[in-house]
Amino acid sequence: MKKALLLSSSGYKDTGYLNHCRPWINEFLTEHGVCDEEVLFIPYAGVRRTNDEYELKVQDCLQNKNIKSIHRFNDPKQAVKNAKAISIGGGNTFVLLYYLYKYDLVDAIREKVEVGTPYFGWSAGANVAGSTIMTTNDMPIIMPKLFDALNIFPHQINPHFISGKIAGHNGESREERLEEFLIVNQDSIIYALPEGVGLKISGNSAKILGNDAVLKMRYKKDTESIAVGDSFTF
Repeated sequence: MKKALLLSSSGYKDTGYLNHCRPWINEFLTEHGVCDEEVLFIPYAGVRRTNDEYELKVQDCLQNKNIKSIHRFNDPKQAVKNAKAISIGGGNTFVLLYYLYKYDLVDAIREKVEVGTPYFGWSAGANVAGSTIMTTNDMPIIMPKLFDALNIFPHQINPHFISGKIAGHNGESREERLEEFLIVNQDSIIYALPEGVGLKISGNSAKILGNDAVLKMRYKKDTESIAVGDSFTF
């Protein structure tokens, strides 16, 4: 049974890095019996941080020294196969997926999660858990082998969702950008996650955690709002 915690963002308002979701992560790891196990952390999205810096930041912010970055291992694919829990941090989703394909980790991570290895990720780490990364907010600063992602959650995810247009901004709103995606990809479903929100997945069920509703968007259908505390199947 799949066990995953997909977090829209590393922060919520002015709460600081990972502070708002630290209790959820600790509860998630405890619930699945891996709170004292080593967590394999994948830092590839962190373009403006070195792998060492990213590992240390996450260890400090989650107050968990059992977090170990995949760059410490000589064989990344074997590290995934041996992992008791897997985490992927935020940053640039295109860079993240580029390296997941480069090191042949996409199928390896998916297979581990499918057989029950707990997975948690935030921002790009949540985005890449969906079916593709085509609803990321990031710039395509590098080209991954494919846009197909981990497919832990077999639909599209849009993290950091902000509704409406910023005052003075003459470009498209997030809703308009996602509508464009659905016009071209009419069979897809998008789950838009505002900041401070998470999806807690167990098998084929997801529960909404956090501070705001999740929006479900489909082609030529009214947007649905899924309230905090509610669950849905997929």
